[in-house]
Amino acid sequence: MNKCFIAILLFLGAMQTLFSQEDGVVALTLPVRNSLKFNRYTINPTFSFVREQSPVLSFYNKKQWAQFQDAPQTYLFSYSGRLLENEGASIGFFQQNYGVLTTFGAMANFAHNIALQEDSNLTFGINLGFYKSGLDAGKVITNYPDPALNNIPKNSLITVSPGINYGTYFFDFGLALNNLVLYNLKTSEIIKEDPEKSIVAHVMYTGFIDSYGFFDRSKFSGLIKTEFKKDKTIVSGLAMLSLVKGIWAQAGYNSVYGISGGIGLNITPRIAVEYNYETGTGNTSTFGASHEIVFAYKFKSKSYDYGEDEDEGSIIPAAGTRTPTSGKPISDTSHQEYLQYKEQKEAKIKADADAKIKNDAAAKAKLAQDAKLKADADAKAKLLADAKIKNDAAAKAKLAQDAKLKADADAKAKLLADAKINNDAAAKAKLAQDAKLKADADAKAKLLADAKIKNDAAAKAKLAQDAKLKADVDAKAKLLADAKIKNDAAAKAKLAQDAKLKADADAKAKLLADAKIKNDAAAKAKLAQDSKLKADADAQAKLLADAKLKADADAAAKAKLAQDAKLKADADAQAKLLADAKLKADADAAAKAKLAQDAKLKADADAQAKLLADAKLKADADAAAKAKLAEEARVAALPKDENAKSLDKLTKIVADSKKEQQVLLQQLNEKVLNKEKDLKDLKEENDLSDKGIYKEPKAFKSVSAENLELENLKSQIELVNQNQQNKLVELDNLYKERIKKAGNTPDETNKSYLKTIDELKAAHLTAIRSNQDLILTLEKIKVDTEIEKKRRIKKAAFATNQDRYLQDVYTLKRIKEKTPLSTTPLKEADFDFGEKQSNVLVLKDIKNKEKGYYLVIAVHEDVAKRDEFLTKTVASGQSNIDFLYDVKSGKYFIYYDKFDSIGEAQMAIENKENKPYNSKMSMVKIE
Repeated sequence: MNKCFIAILLFLGAMQTLFSQEDGVVALTLPVRNSLKFNRYTINPTFSFVREQSPVLSFYNKKQWAQFQDAPQTYLFSYSGRLLENEGASIGFFQQNYGVLTTFGAMANFAHNIALQEDSNLTFGINLGFYKSGLDAGKVITNYPDPALNNIPKNSLITVSPGINYGTYFFDFGLALNNLVLYNLKTSEIIKEDPEKSIVAHVMYTGFIDSYGFFDRSKFSGLIKTEFKKDKTIVSGLAMLSLVKGIWAQAGYNSVYGISGGIGLNITPRIAVEYNYETGTGNTSTFGASHEIVFAYKFKSKSYDYGEDEDEGSIIPAAGTRTPTSGKPISDTSHQEYLQYKEQKEAKIKADADAKIKNDAAAKAKLAQDAKLKADADAKAKLLADAKIKNDAAAKAKLAQDAKLKADADAKAKLLADAKINNDAAAKAKLAQDAKLKADADAKAKLLADAKIKNDAAAKAKLAQDAKLKADVDAKAKLLADAKIKNDAAAKAKLAQDAKLKADADAKAKLLADAKIKNDAAAKAKLAQDSKLKADADAQAKLLADAKLKADADAAAKAKLAQDAKLKADADAQAKLLADAKLKADADAAAKAKLAQDAKLKADADAQAKLLADAKLKADADAAAKAKLAEEARVAALPKDENAKSLDKLTKIVADSKKEQQVLLQQLNEKVLNKEKDLKDLKEENDLSDKGIYKEPKAFKSVSAENLELENLKSQIELVNQNQQNKLVELDNLYKERIKKAGNTPDETNKSYLKTIDELKAAHLTAIRSNQDLILTLEKIKVDTEIEKKRRIKKAAFATNQDRYLQDVYTLKRIKEKTPLSTTPLKEADFDFGEKQSNVLVLKDIKNKEKGYYLVIAVHEDVAKRDEFLTKTVASGQSNIDFLYDVKSGKYFIYYDKFDSIGEAQMAIENKENKPYNSKMSMVKIE
């Protein structure tokens, strides 16, 4: 008994050791919970001795939730059984794979038994485990190489799990401390916060079925176990029926992992196989089934006979057995031993029954004596009670009178208190009404001030727009005047102007290059300014977010009166937002109407200017045509020779080419004007957008088709110009040949031909210069258009992302504040989890979120489905819900927890709460 007492003190003292777990370490837990036949020492360290007989060598494999890719798997190779009369031992080697995490190690077990009485024993046991845990980098899937995975350490750990068991003839009562100590050899520290640390209590029954039929000599075992962890309690039960034929069946239930069932058989007296099936129930039913299989070899114990080892049959019977007429192999020696054991058992039961009868008789006599004494005492007590009742009657009457007086006084006090409460309520109502009137007056004053500011801004914008329109009309008139002067000067130019034309072209090219450099510098400055604006906006958004967090914290600490005031302030703010939105909408409508009116005035002015220009051009063209017809008539009246006829024919060809050239140039000019208009509209749209005014975008047109038409038109003009140049050379050669033959006699015919040739050459040079000017203008328009497009794209991207973020923050806040808790518990089927995620997803460039490992519970692209999931999650009691947005994929990732390391995140997934919205939890890494 002294040894037993000392062992109990040591065992209870060990319970005071601190339990812990740290980042990056996988807790040890072997999922051998569905078998009462093999590897029972993993349930309680004493089970390597308790009700064990022959040593067993076994191989165990379990695939948990087999329907999932990379499902958890466990492999265990172990040897277990009694070594000496009062000692048992086991040793096992295991490997476990949990997705991207893996463990490999060994477990040693030792148990010692102390016999207290003939049918009672106290057994102590301990499991010592050594294993290595770490990350299997080959199973981590990322969209780019992640060097951070190489920095995750591998840990070597030692775990200690003691246990105790008290056994009687049929029952066993025990307690075990799983992972009492978990020591990390790498850091030389005891691990803190171990999620698998637990206290396990069990009750087990083991008995034989007294029958001569099919269940003759069958053994029944039942185990009820309760496991107490830090954040949850697990209750489980397991039952097994073993037939003497060498077949056994078992079934069980676990409050976390569901129900299980299994069957086993002896192939030979030494070789056995067992299979167990496990499936979840309730919220865990979607995880699917788990499968376990065990192959075992049993050694025959030749040293000790413990009186509990029953001979079992097998498919292949052992040598030396006989088969009776029933066909069932029976060992004669073992059957005689069993009959002897059965007789001893019946004799003990009979002796116990006789002793119970004697004890019951003595107890009945004692009860009769006690009843008589109690009756006498009750009679005396009744006499005393009657006397006390008479004395208490007068006291009760006095108490009733005092109570009535006190009730009257309390009624008067209550009337006075009610009157005071009514007066206080009226005063408070008056104060609230005065505060509301003041708030309404302030709001109206604010609305009037905002309206005045918007009207002043609209008036200033109108003045600026009118000034801009006037400047455009003046510029247009100046361009027309310059064009007329330019055309008149071109008509008077001669062949000597070729050099000047080249110089002008070079000067224009230099001006265009300078303009391009200037525009590029302006664009860079604009980009820098946009970047600064974006950085300022991000900083402002962060300040707003920080202010929101602080305001929420302050609001949570306020009393009920402050909450009522906040609700009223929210209502007033909402009314103000609606009023501001209406004013903004009215201002936008007024601005649009003003833009439409200004556009109409501008279009009318452009149309009138175009009519004047067309009329002047037509008049000039008519005068030129009349003069040309008169000159042609005069020349036609002169006598013609062969040279003159050739000159006339070639002149006509050049003149026709000039008409085609003018038509093509006119088409090119129209294209240039359209491009200028598009550029102007785009610039106007960007300028209005900078002022906060929205303008409806123009209808879509194919830019590629328009550019193709331009290239074709330029090719046609170039071809006409080249042909015209060749004809002018021929015409000049014919004229020189005529002068050479006729001498320098300045007759009227030669003068006429020379004038015509000079005019055609001047017109040709003018057309070439016009073509070059239009092409240079097109290039400048192209550069300016690209600048404006980039400006619009940058502004649109910034506005869209920032607006989306602010809208998302407002939506999340609204859902959290307005969603009540659900009166009926929601199920997993009520939730739409969206896109399924697997392994570890890595995202980059996520704005407004810190880097780390996020536990994502749903992924949606549709905003409505996102909001529906958020609403149901908040209704289920999870108020810490949040989400992030990935611009590249356009998906919303919903989460409620975030960790700095993958070990913490993986541990949180493994120990997540049994909530309906947690069933699809995955991990996302933000960089």
